[in-house]
Amino acid sequence: MRRLIVDTNLYIDWLNVGKHEPILFRPDAVKFMSTVVMMELLAGAYSVHDRTRLHDLFTTFTKLGRIVTPSSATYQEAGDVLRQLQTTHGYHLRKSHSLANDVLIALSARTVGGTVVTQNKQDFLAIQSIRAFKLSLVS
Repeated sequence: MRRLIVDTNLYIDWLNVGKHEPILFRPDAVKFMSTVVMMELLAGAYSVHDRTRLHDLFTTFTKLGRIVTPSSATYQEAGDVLRQLQTTHGYHLRKSHSLANDVLIALSARTVGGTVVTQNKQDFLAIQSIRAFKLSLVS
């Protein structure tokens, strides 16, 4: 069965307007939650209602043992990837604040053999050009 790591942007669309349910509730795939995605979602959850929904979602993933956390080695590799993105693709980390998070999501997905599912085509394709990982782009 396919293993999926769903990126923050799809969860935001789902929580706000119910988009992407066919992806989030695919019966033929096992979904994992990245702790980086958890952080990004909570950073934008201003209402008690939204935070409660997110904590319920995170609790479900935790009970299922499907939380993916970047290791120390993953952080070190992320530093190498970020440096290469700056030198080969012209990224500026000061202007691309979420790029480090995207690199961590991509690299940690590899640790569970997962596919990153995202709408962020530009950044994830750039990351993929430096480190191989499975990617599924959604419009």
